[in-house]
Amino acid sequence: MVAPRAGSKIQIHSYKHDGNLHRVWENSLVLKGTEMIVIGANDKTLVTESDGRTWYTREPAICYFHAKHWFNVIGMLRDDGIYYYCNISSPFVFDDEALKYIDYDLDLKIYPDMTFDLLDEDEYEIHKIEMNYPVVLDRILYNNIEYLKRWVTQRKGPFSPGFVDQWYERFLTYRF
Repeated sequence: MVAPRAGSKIQIHSYKHDGNLHRVWENSLVLKGTEMIVIGANDKTLVTESDGRTWYTREPAICYFHAKHWFNVIGMLRDDGIYYYCNISSPFVFDDEALKYIDYDLDLKIYPDMTFDLLDEDEYEIHKIEMNYPVVLDRILYNNIEYLKRWVTQRKGPFSPGFVDQWYERFLTYRF
């Protein structure tokens, strides 16, 4: 697999299990790009939904993608602390067009005090039936939710103290 180059701008494409494009983020800056890990950043980035609606992200965010884990992590820098939004998803792939993953609806929202909520289980159950998710996929996704929760409680990876702040400081060096 090819890796995006640090300092380059890429799009991020989210798909659904049936192959339909779900969401596109424009102009994310790659801060670290290897075949295994991509760390990116964006701020006030244009997002296009599958139905054509558009919106802009409200705050700076550091995005963490891994080629082996079934989740990605977005650390959003807000006035009252860092909030994390974790998409339960396929591992990423990168090609000349974009960084891509399949979004499986389930999300873990993590607050600055490191408490968290699992979101969108109802949406997941509907899509699991509609798109005929295999039983093994269900097990993989729920196992990765537990793995992700352990990362949060152990402050590992993108949840480690200073991770988001360090990468945000690097992001600022590219912007000014």
